[in-house]
Amino acid sequence: MRLCACAVLIDGARVLLGKRSLNRRFYPGVWDVIGGHVRPGESIERALVREVAEEVGVVPSEYELVAVIEEPHPEENGPGQYHFFVVRKWVGSAPRLLNDEHSVLGWFSIEEACELDLADPSYKDLFVRIGSLLAEGADGHWGRER
Repeated sequence: MRLCACAVLIDGARVLLGKRSLNRRFYPGVWDVIGGHVRPGESIERALVREVAEEVGVVPSEYELVAVIEEPHPEENGPGQYHFFVVRKWVGSAPRLLNDEHSVLGWFSIEEACELDLADPSYKDLFVRIGSLLAEGADGHWGRER
């Protein structure tokens, strides 16, 4: 089974999403979270840190697992699990594209994110849950470590 670590970076009340490049095997041309496949022998948390650093150049320093979502199209993509982490703090400058995984990055409110063409429609429920977490913890301290 394919395992993936997925990061929902939070800055204030916004989430960072990337539009997957058209050349990607899985879910080309749709909006997705940052992350990727867990390598053999690698923990999901280690994969999270590695993938975020490789894709957007920041290192997660405060994060928590908020959901595990099964592959929505196992008949096409094979079985898989996506482990979603809310990333509240990171080390580094502003996230930026470092490879060709995504064609563009964007910060979106929860409402805006739910209106996008997403890799999986169940992300909308996840984003609403994350929005509730943001409302509960809205202390202005989430985001890049200063």
